Amino acid sequence: MQLLFPTHELIESQQFLKSFFEAQKELDATKDDRYSNDVPRPKTMKEYVDTLLAHSRGENLPNDWVSYSTFWLIDNDEFIGDTHIRHTLNDHLRNIGGHIGYTIRPSKRKQGYGTKILKLALIEAKKLGIDFALITCDETNIGSKKIIEKNGGIFEKASEQSDGHEKKLLYWIKIS
Repeated sequence: MQLLFPTHELIESQQFLKSFFEAQKELDATKDDRYSNDVPRPKTMKEYVDTLLAHSRGENLPNDWVSYSTFWLIDNDEFIGDTHIRHTLNDHLRNIGGHIGYTIRPSKRKQGYGTKILKLALIEAKKLGIDFALITCDETNIGSKKIIEKNGGIFEKASEQSDGHEKKLLYWIKIS
């Protein structure tokens, strides 16, 4: 069974931490850096959860960030991936990041989990008052493109990035 949980509830139970840390090692091995210079890698799980909870309340956000909620996808008592749902859009998110971002651990990719996590994230986005969600992906990320389209994504445009990175494809999903 696949379930989406608020991150802080799962960490408090300690049940899924081992598989979370294993997933972090997988992501590190692929050079998938989930942390930016704005938000350094947390030193402890408590620090990680405290940061996520503060950010969900709009507190201690780096410049130009918006509040967001984080959820974990769990299947058969194992951490599969996570999703961040941004409560609003700013100019940057409107052109590059969108409302929802998600990551599936490398060993669980191409197994339908990306489609599932986005489907579940859309349900949570609706609870946050988002009726139309903007979802983006890199132009060359065919897997994410398919995931977005399977969840009802309607292509709007390809957005040029000024920093030399590849184009982003922008899709809208009406959440019913």
